[in-house]
Amino acid sequence: MARQARALATRQAVLLAAAEVFDERGYAAATMAEILDRAGVTKGALYFHFRSKEELALAVINEGQGAWLATWEPSSESAMQTMIDLGYAFAHALLDDPLVRGSIRLTIEHGSFTQPQISAYQGWADVVRELLERAEGAGELHPGIDLTAAAEVITGAVTGIQLSSQVLTARQDLVQRMAHLWTLLLPGLVRPHALTRLSVAEHVPAGL
Repeated sequence: MARQARALATRQAVLLAAAEVFDERGYAAATMAEILDRAGVTKGALYFHFRSKEELALAVINEGQGAWLATWEPSSESAMQTMIDLGYAFAHALLDDPLVRGSIRLTIEHGSFTQPQISAYQGWADVVRELLERAEGAGELHPGIDLTAAAEVITGAVTGIQLSSQVLTARQDLVQRMAHLWTLLLPGLVRPHALTRLSVAEHVPAGL
């Protein structure tokens, strides 16, 4: 058990170091030597877990976004409010979590890999579409909305604003940009009676 725990700790250290280096330098400029130095592990330990830079990068993508999303818990029964809150939570993850930041930079640079990585984009679109389906079933949406198109627009818009925020302010205005996004998009999606029950302000859990 102790050996397994050490192996898991080593793997996590390598993932975190890789995410930081990929976020700072991008996939092409990052080197395994720098990741190795940042992680503070032996070369053998690194290559035991990841056989190549691309394999390591794919793990950062999958665990940076997928694992974070799997652990996030909504606090509202409304699908649309959940979508709003998820946007804010993602914004804070980009500010606070190096693994999420590294995974997002790698996702943007998907063309650098042997096989372009589209699963992260598709995964977010699927999550948004599922929430839209729930909202439609609850009577929250305007009739006739193409849910697939709406999901693609929303995920594309979030991708665009986080990238713009990164370039212009190192993401320091990302939460504000997220508020602007929902303020502009929601009236075109949500019926007036449902819109009055939604809050586009950031939800802060009790006790924080």
